[in-house]
Amino acid sequence: MLNFSFQNTTQIHFGEGQIKTIGQAIPTSARVLVTFGGGSIKTNGVYEQVAEALSEHTWFEFSGIEPNPSYDTLMKALDLIRQHDIDFLLAVGGGSVIDGTKFIAGAALYKGDDPWDFVAKGQVIEQALPIGCVLTLPATGSETNVGAVVTRDGAKLAFHSPLVRPLFAVLDPSVTLSLSDRQISNGVVDAFVHTMEQYLTYSVNGKVQDRFSEGLLLTLIEEGPKALASEAKNNLEVRGNIMWAATMALNGLIGAGVPQDWSTHMIGHEITSTYGVDHARTLSIVLPAVMKICRDSKREKLLQYAERIWNLTEGDDDIRINRAIELTEQFFETMQVPVRLSQIDISETDIDTLVEQLTLHGMTQLGEHGAITPEVSRNILTAAL
Repeated sequence: MLNFSFQNTTQIHFGEGQIKTIGQAIPTSARVLVTFGGGSIKTNGVYEQVAEALSEHTWFEFSGIEPNPSYDTLMKALDLIRQHDIDFLLAVGGGSVIDGTKFIAGAALYKGDDPWDFVAKGQVIEQALPIGCVLTLPATGSETNVGAVVTRDGAKLAFHSPLVRPLFAVLDPSVTLSLSDRQISNGVVDAFVHTMEQYLTYSVNGKVQDRFSEGLLLTLIEEGPKALASEAKNNLEVRGNIMWAATMALNGLIGAGVPQDWSTHMIGHEITSTYGVDHARTLSIVLPAVMKICRDSKREKLLQYAERIWNLTEGDDDIRINRAIELTEQFFETMQVPVRLSQIDISETDIDTLVEQLTLHGMTQLGEHGAITPEVSRNILTAAL
């Protein structure tokens, strides 16, 4: 196992009715800006619960944070923050809202010329407004981690800072009952691939991390399809297990002391920013292709994955690996997401553009070994056709 330092300070309030806890979690002296997306929280009862919980607080709202939150939208929140002397942010939504709120938190107190510098140039965030969140769409794990992804002028880029980790996160599975099938599918797939990015690399004898990861993968494979099935769609136990798995998939625990990949995400980001495809639907296409092209460097973990996740113990190594990849694709298809670029109307003629974008954004040494060059990315995209 590799050396590591691990800390996660986000307080979790899990379970039905837990939105009420934000009244105690945020000081009554705070001036709060509630951030959210397109307004669905005003039709599913979440907004009313938040308003009731903040009845003793002074608060304002900022809406319109879109999927793949944009720099231009997020910067508009800074005027409200200055106008109302905001000193606490409450993100109510899924990963995009939380990611966007993390950017706002850092941008509000940034002393440089342009807050985009801490995204694109890696400038250190020295101050940030405190954040809490109410999660409505389990997927990204942003509710308990230090990372975020923001888009500007076609560039979808990540930044990280311990100062933007939420102080608390409310995880109420009942608020996910209003999600569409597409949102459910996207969330399960995103959590699954987050886990795989930290698991399917090479062995460093991190047995605890591996077993945790395998437990998350098995839970998502078991519970994900139930959330789409009419007979189990409103089962809070199913929704709760999915919600908790998505949080655990990217709170830093399973990635501590083990190598990580993230090439699927980096390639997927370029598909999203260039063609507007849902983030998770790029991951379901790219991951199997990464497994195929990088099978030699990932062989040991692929065989472990085949045995422990899919119970494949017969046949030679290549047969088991091939079958594990097939079953992964079948799981994604069960979750109603695409597994080929052709299914989202991207063809071989588009690959040059995607490779150019990867190169432009410095994504030239991806993967756990840094061995995924633009040419290897081209092979991965070709295998995904």
